[in-house]
Amino acid sequence: MDAPILESRLPPQSSGWRQWKTQLLQRLHQWRNKLLMSPEFHRRIVHIPFGAAIARRRATELHNITAGFVYSQTLSACVSLRLFHHLRSGPLALSTLSGLCQLPCAGLERLLLAARSLRLVAYYDDGRWGLGELGAAMEANPGIAAMVEHHQHLYRDLIDPVALLQSRGPTHLSAYWPYARQQTDGDTQAYSQLMSVSQQLIADTILNALTLPKSGHWLDVAGGEGAFAQAVLTRNPALTATVFDLIPESADVPNTQIHFVNGNMFTDPLPTNATVISLVRILHDHDDDRVRALLKRIHDALDPNGTLVIAEPMAQTPGAEAIGDAYFGMYLWAMGSGRPRTAAEIAAFLEEAGFSSVTEQRSAMPCLVRVITASRSESNV
Repeated sequence: MDAPILESRLPPQSSGWRQWKTQLLQRLHQWRNKLLMSPEFHRRIVHIPFGAAIARRRATELHNITAGFVYSQTLSACVSLRLFHHLRSGPLALSTLSGLCQLPCAGLERLLLAARSLRLVAYYDDGRWGLGELGAAMEANPGIAAMVEHHQHLYRDLIDPVALLQSRGPTHLSAYWPYARQQTDGDTQAYSQLMSVSQQLIADTILNALTLPKSGHWLDVAGGEGAFAQAVLTRNPALTATVFDLIPESADVPNTQIHFVNGNMFTDPLPTNATVISLVRILHDHDDDRVRALLKRIHDALDPNGTLVIAEPMAQTPGAEAIGDAYFGMYLWAMGSGRPRTAAEIAAFLEEAGFSSVTEQRSAMPCLVRVITASRSESNV
């Protein structure tokens, strides 16, 4: 298990200015926290219009954190009942939905009211229910529903979060992802299908951030059933593509122009001389020592003028900090392997492995995926 990594994300505290700034910030936060913990402060601030608005917003934010599990389970129930699919063609009456979902009207109505508050469904004055803004987005992206359904494994592990954090032992989630326990003989079919369907959410975002080469060979390492590689070839049919991954004998590999090579990216020889190698949502699944070793192996396998593309959610993404350190931090801990990393940490690993021209490309959805490119030489994608 890795040592604590927070210190590696912080700037060195060598200068007097930084030390003074840190001490000042600590004193300001201590003063703020003392006020926020004072009953007298709360009694007084509600009588000040501006202060009351801030207090209400903070109370709502805190309650949303407290109720987060209930919200996620409301979404899970909607997915299990295929509620959004039933409403896809238009609004329906409660009695009609009750028959389709096979749920009594009273229970279904309670779920619909909860889902409406979360903008998943909408209610109309004629008594019918339809898709809400977020429900329509769910129905448009099957990968989200697949992720919601598989979260049942994570929720089992989070029943006792303190016990979970005592050590990184076997969990429900690590059993779902056998490679998290560094097992290569587990059932890869389930997670390969999940990664494939969820890949549709981010493939366009990644490729929109890149300028694809006009020709050459693309190697997608740990590319599963080839969803991302297929997206690459759809964008540029002049390219050829290989997927390198553990492919179970029972897998129904699509018959496409993609070449599939069975292998373990940490131990087996990687295909060589690729113009571009991609790692899509791979690094954050593995601990630092394995990431360092993998990046060095990829550097050595890459074409002398080739480019590495790394795409995954990252820690400390502005506006999406909770997605990195809260969601993925706890998820990967439960999985038993990996951690969310900042773009700066990934860049440092790349330079250590021998890469140059390390550049973060602009992602339209950085909360979902950020994109970093690096070159074996001075070339770029």
